[in-house]
Parts: sequence; structure tokens; C-alpha cells
Amino acid sequence: MMKFARPSKISGSVSAPPSKSMMQRAVAASLLSEDLTEILNPSFCDDCLAALDIARNLGAVVVVNEQNRLMIRGGIKPQSQQLNCGESGLCLRMFCPLAALAQEELVLTGSGTLCSRPVAMVEAPLKNLGVSCWSENGFPPLRVKGPLKGGEAIVDGSLSSQFLTGLLLALPVIEADSVIHVKNLKSKPYIDLTLKMLEDFKIHISHDDYKRFLIKGRQTYRIGTYKIEGDWSSASFFFVAGALGGKVTVKGLNPESVQADRRILEALESCGASARIGDAEIHVEKKNLRAFSFDATDCPDLFPPLAVLACACDGRSRLKGVERLLFKESNRAEVLHKEFSELGARICLNGDWMEVEGSKLSGGIVNSHGDHRIAMAAAVAGVISSGDVTVKNPECVSKSYPGFFEDFKKIGGRISE
Repeated sequence: MMKFARPSKISGSVSAPPSKSMMQRAVAASLLSEDLTEILNPSFCDDCLAALDIARNLGAVVVVNEQNRLMIRGGIKPQSQQLNCGESGLCLRMFCPLAALAQEELVLTGSGTLCSRPVAMVEAPLKNLGVSCWSENGFPPLRVKGPLKGGEAIVDGSLSSQFLTGLLLALPVIEADSVIHVKNLKSKPYIDLTLKMLEDFKIHISHDDYKRFLIKGRQTYRIGTYKIEGDWSSASFFFVAGALGGKVTVKGLNPESVQADRRILEALESCGASARIGDAEIHVEKKNLRAFSFDATDCPDLFPPLAVLACACDGRSRLKGVERLLFKESNRAEVLHKEFSELGARICLNGDWMEVEGSKLSGGIVNSHGDHRIAMAAAVAGVISSGDVTVKNPECVSKSYPGFFEDFKKIGGRISE
């Protein structure tokens, strides 16, 4: 399957989809609550469907009514030995400590690129916390046999904070108190997102500058109703489209959100685009764009839209955090370099930096490599290309945002099949 993105004038408004990062965390928290939790504004993208399936297989009762209201009654009572994470790295790393709350041996599996994403960092900490744990030479499938007993462990956060999120979710419900020491933590905003959600579910965790987390046991999850925020990660593509091709309004976003990709507004300001914050909506408008420098180490999902933005800026822009892109749905730095160079982009990789020289895009073919954010970035690149951009395997956007192309059309994006 292919889609064709054509030069476009961007104008209009669109509502941000629900945040899949928040949705997956909310599903996990609801699983740990024995009360009934209603999740408002739920996401049913592929990653979130995988999270719901895992919750069911771990014992939760999940009900979706005709109005897409989602109800979850939690409780760890495994219904299946196999927990299929699909292609979700967050599901794989976050749910393994939750699976370890059970006494049975459970197997976390996946498909596609997830099978090549590392999980070795979970083994030693889980063993220190009383769990038997095996991977296939550091990669999925991942076998765990609890119960999780708590205590003290060291976590390496250099590749991902997702496993730490899982420990922070699971440890409060066991009998013992725990101390987690964290080395080289990246993506601190994602841990802030987890801590904020835990607070909303009445779970209290303290930490010393993210290096030592103190977790009391015997805590109880309870909230009743939880609403998923709009997703800043998905909205970033529309903001860049507006900055390149006219103006756009994105509704349904929390301006005070702790989501990491809210920092897209800093990048837009740095390059000279107009970005105004309204009441739960953000307005972005095209201006004269200049080269910018931006550290995306803690928000690596911004690399694809920012690489496209940099192509339209006068001068050489620099994006830091390339090392965070190696184990995404693709080797995202290499894919951006290879595929967007075919469109006329001038991108070079220099250690932890991506450097993008402002250039005219001529159109061409972009292979998404099954990476949802590459497919979205390719569509946005079509806004400023002199010819069509052909997006191969565009259906991969269903991983995070099944309605992306239809919503892109609402703001003037010219997309055809």
C-alpha cells in the first residue's frame, strides 16, 4: 500500500488524538486497582489495543460500550501464559514487572521490530527483587516467574525509562518496601508522566533527583474516572505542517502537560515560527524560518517532525540525541538520513548530533520501514516538496494514530492513494 502526499497549503483545525503513552499507563494502573476504573477519551491505536489485551490476559475485566467508554476492573489473575505486546516497546518493558506479581511463569512476546529491541536491562533488577527472569540473549521473548518481592535493585536507564515505569507501577502493591537506584536515566519527562499518573491513582513515591526511588508497599490504587490527555507527540506533526505551509490550530491539548513532546513549542519558537497557546488549543503559523539547535535527548520522538522542519529553515540546524534513536521502530536516525536524502534533504549524522541543512525538497519515495513516525514525517514533507512524496507502508501509523491521514486532510494536507 502507498499514499501520495502533494504540496499543500495548510489551514484549519484538528483535535489531537489521545496520548498512547498515557493510555497504556492508565491501563496498567487500572489493572492494579481492584475497583472499577472508567477511562475517558481512550485510545484504540495498535499499541493501546495490545495493552488492553495484556490486561485481560493478566486478569482484568475490560468492557467497551457503544460510546467508546472504557471500563476496567483490575486484579492479577492470569488467564493465559502468553502476553502478546504486538510491536509496543512500552508494553514489553512496562508490563514485565506487573506480570511478575503473579506466581505463574508468564511469557511476554511481540512481533515485527519489537523482536529486535533489547530487554537485557530488566533481568538483573527483577532477579534482585525475587523474580526468575530469562530473555533470548537480551531480546524477546521475555519469561518471568514471580512473585515480585520488593527490596533493593539497580536499574540502568540509559536505553529507556520504560522498565523503570513498570517497577514504579508494580512495587507499591506488594507487601515489602523497595528502593530503586537508577543510573544514566534518559527521558525523565516520561517518568514525570508516570509519577503524575500514580499520584492521580493515590499512589505515593518519593525520589532523590531521579537517582533513588523510595517505594512504600501495601498501597492501594483508586481513582474512579481518569481522562486521557491529547497527544503532543502526534500533534507535533500538525504543528510542523502549519509552520511550513500556512497555519493550524490543534485542539484538546493540555498546555501544562508533563508529556515530553510538549517541548515542540520550544523548537518552533527557536526557528521563528509563531506559536500561541490558547485555552486547550495551540495555534501555529508560518513565518520566516531560521536554523535552530535543539536537544531532543529526552524527547526523541520529535526527531522526525523536526528533521522536516529543519529542511525549510535558512541555514544549518542541529538536533541532539541521535543515540536515543537506535532502538525505535526503526533505526530512526539512519532511516531519516537515507529516506529523506532521496527527497533532496541534506542530512548528516555526527555522533550524537543530526545536522540538517536548509534545502529544497523535490519529492520522491519514502519507505517508512514500518515506523509510524517516519510515515507521518514523510506526509508532512510533502507540504513543501516540489513534487509528490510517495509514502510506502503508510498503514503503520495505526501503531499510534490510525486517523492521522484523515486528520491531515482536514487541515489542507493533500493525500491520495
